Amino acid sequence: MTVKSRLLELLEQHKGEILSGEALAGELQCTRAAVWKAVKALREEGYAIEAGTNKGYMLSRDSNRLSVEGIRLYLNRPDVYLKLYREAGSTNQLAKQAAVSGEAGHGSFVIAQQQTAGRGRRGRSFYSPEDAGLYLSVVLEPKGETLQESLLLTTAAAVAVYKAVQKVCGISLDIKWVNDLYFHGRKVCGILTEAITDFESGNIEYAIVGIGLNLYCAAVGYPEELQGIAGALYPDETSASGIDRNLLTAEIVNFLLEETAHLKLSSVYVEHNMIPGREITIMDGSRSRHARALDICPDGCLRVEEEDGTISVLSYGEVSVLMKD
Repeated sequence: MTVKSRLLELLEQHKGEILSGEALAGELQCTRAAVWKAVKALREEGYAIEAGTNKGYMLSRDSNRLSVEGIRLYLNRPDVYLKLYREAGSTNQLAKQAAVSGEAGHGSFVIAQQQTAGRGRRGRSFYSPEDAGLYLSVVLEPKGETLQESLLLTTAAAVAVYKAVQKVCGISLDIKWVNDLYFHGRKVCGILTEAITDFESGNIEYAIVGIGLNLYCAAVGYPEELQGIAGALYPDETSASGIDRNLLTAEIVNFLLEETAHLKLSSVYVEHNMIPGREITIMDGSRSRHARALDICPDGCLRVEEEDGTISVLSYGEVSVLMKD
């Protein structure tokens, strides 16, 4: 670990406290000049580090910049593989590569400050502007789970985001079957779960759970196709400045590992789901149909009443609430 990384770890641990240059040099076993060089480098990366003559250095208590050191402070399993990218194509792809190579095991994850090729369901792109959201992918190694049971991994991820946002931000979201979360009628979070299975047994060897959470609307705004659809937890960057992104990221991962330890449908997913009891449109490929959502089954599937009165069970597909004139 470099002097810069170790310094940031200490500053994160003592956020809002002044640490003397002499004490830091002693703790890091380096010269005070090396400490100053590391502080300068961190400032250039955007960290709000205050300094005063004969006073020392302090990471602003309001600092919410993502860092590996800051995230690890709040992880229940701080020893996992964790990589932070300033820019990435797709965090799901990077996490998958790390898992295949053996670098990343259960609970490991990658996170990016922005994605240039973020992926959503059905081959769609996921808009991921710099610093306006959290874009992370977690590696899971479910024990004995099959593809038929993989739907529960997605429902568990939705519950993890719901709990983390409620705990850290004090905001209660609505869950939309199967993989989205909404706030004030706008989508603020999407989840993409990809599984690699053993061909002979049909069991999942590992799964990559990609999570994109919009914190605020970037200055450039949303693309035209997302206008009126996408939303965020906060209206602008200033409103979101008080949220500790490192803590929020860690809590999402903590809750995800907790929810998937004994995989089953959470009551939180059912109680806060916005779909049951509503008239919906079901998109199946290029075709669509109307139905009434009844309830969510224990395996995460959605039970619906078709227009002809028959009952169907959906294990995949995309649904939206039917807007009536």
